[in-house]
Amino acid sequence: MKQVFKRLGLALIVTLIGIQFIPADKSNPPERGADAAPGEVQALLRRACFDCHSNETVWPWYAQIAPGSLLIARDVKKGRKEVNFSTWEKYDDKRKARKLKEIAKQVGRGGMPLFYYLPLHPDAKLAPAERELIVNWAKQS
Repeated sequence: MKQVFKRLGLALIVTLIGIQFIPADKSNPPERGADAAPGEVQALLRRACFDCHSNETVWPWYAQIAPGSLLIARDVKKGRKEVNFSTWEKYDDKRKARKLKEIAKQVGRGGMPLFYYLPLHPDAKLAPAERELIVNWAKQS
């Protein structure tokens, strides 16, 4: 039994070392658009949303170490695909309306920012009044 745990431990170490060589796309495209929202709402979006929903991602130190690097890069890619505030002005009115409806829904029910993002980014936590501000903006725009 001791031999089995030893082999499993060695396999785990080799795997963790090996995945360090899998590249994760941690790029920030140069494209930066105009503000999507007025003053205070834009500041909230920057604080709570931009790491995953813009081309202005701040890549933390742990985004350099796999498997974290792969998971974070995947989340940012998915987030940018859902809505990218850096390319907001390129969306047509119909697409903006769909995105705003989804923003109001996700932020209003507490689905954004994601629960697992908040422990390492406590400044992204939205107070109820801040959630309401974003939801009202999304519904009125």
